[in-house]
Amino acid sequence: MNWFTRVRNSLGFSDEKKASEKDLWIKCKSCQEMLFVQEYEDNLSVCPRCEHHGRINADARLALLLDHGFELLPQPQVTEDPLKFKDSKKYTDRLKDARAKNPHDDAYSVGSGTIDGRPAVVGVQDFAFMGGSMGMAVGMAFCAGAERALTRKCPYIVVTAAGGARMQEGILSLMQMPRATVMTRRLKNAGLPYIVVLTDPTTGGVTASYAMLGDIHIAEPGALIGFAGQRVIQDTIREQLPEGFQRAEYLHKHGMVDMVIHRRDLKDTLGNVIDYLQPQAAA
Repeated sequence: MNWFTRVRNSLGFSDEKKASEKDLWIKCKSCQEMLFVQEYEDNLSVCPRCEHHGRINADARLALLLDHGFELLPQPQVTEDPLKFKDSKKYTDRLKDARAKNPHDDAYSVGSGTIDGRPAVVGVQDFAFMGGSMGMAVGMAFCAGAERALTRKCPYIVVTAAGGARMQEGILSLMQMPRATVMTRRLKNAGLPYIVVLTDPTTGGVTASYAMLGDIHIAEPGALIGFAGQRVIQDTIREQLPEGFQRAEYLHKHGMVDMVIHRRDLKDTLGNVIDYLQPQAAA
């Protein structure tokens, strides 16, 4: 520590100033512009300069899509750390760390309410919780949301954001893929809309299961959507992939996504889709 730094610290204002500046500004991950945090949040965490859609947590997403007064379903109880897994640290310790930084006990939350008066159940994956990884708790919560939609006879809307299956649960995490697939089939057999909103990023086992089984697939602009990473694919097929590969706009152009919708228009769009797929829901 040099003399100048010691003097600044002794005056007692340098750390406070740094903290204040950090609270006021945020850098856009796309265009690198410095933005006022309040302006950024007022714009739904979308950069007002380049329209880059930042990631938002489950509570913000549910509040954005559902009308005020929705019910938050309790988190299902599952066996934690069934494999006694340990890599650089214990799985139980990773869960504790994730829960200390997030408001919910795992990566998937379900709200039951209405969208502009239309009955709906919305499940949201939160990338901030261990990369939104799909483990037993996520699988159980997904199924609980589907069960609530079946009981209410209303659409089930799922907002995905995940790095894939949770490796600390091994084969038990992979079993959530067919489990969720069965629930989407039950919704289809009951004639209930199953709508998927793909956000950044949606990858791995989530993409290989319930993220691509919707009646309608909506994506946010610029969202990364795919199974394996671009570098893995290039090394496998030994070809250079096209510009924008695995981004929402590319997938929309090639028919894997039905529409790409700005976050501010998402709720209205979902309402219109519900009216189209289940007209009686608006009654």
